[in-house]
Amino acid sequence: MSTIKLLSSDNAELAVDKEVAERSILIKNMLEDVGGDMSDQAIPIPNVNEAVLRKVIEWCEHHKSDPPPPADEDSDSRKKSTDIEEWDQKFMQVDQEMLFEIILAANYLDIKPLLDVGCKTVANMIKGKSPEEIRKTFNIQNDFTPEEEDQIRRENEWAEE
Repeated sequence: MSTIKLLSSDNAELAVDKEVAERSILIKNMLEDVGGDMSDQAIPIPNVNEAVLRKVIEWCEHHKSDPPPPADEDSDSRKKSTDIEEWDQKFMQVDQEMLFEIILAANYLDIKPLLDVGCKTVANMIKGKSPEEIRKTFNIQNDFTPEEEDQIRRENEWAEE
């Protein structure tokens, strides 16, 4: 199996199996554009630092044998669910900053299944919580006046049933 090098935003060079790196559609397309041979130089990943890139690579290595995601996302009912496999749940047990960095990296690198896992993790973090609890969880400052909050509640009563 051939190996390629990835260069993180903080100039760390990481060697990765080509098959693992190609879980990223961005990297796969880059390799196809240059004819697949990048053995002599590193592929720059300017939006992802070393720590996050290592986590993304770890996820890709674990999921390298997974089938590619279906092209028609709407037909897959699992996409509507927030169920996460046990290994992925443990993988996502990181601090909030790392979680959001993984989501951003998955989006940038075009790794849809990892992006889904990250977003489902965040969805599970807010499921069943009040707005105040969500603000506390994510350290969000409430900038609504009590009058604005009352108006929003009245306008959205239908959603609380």
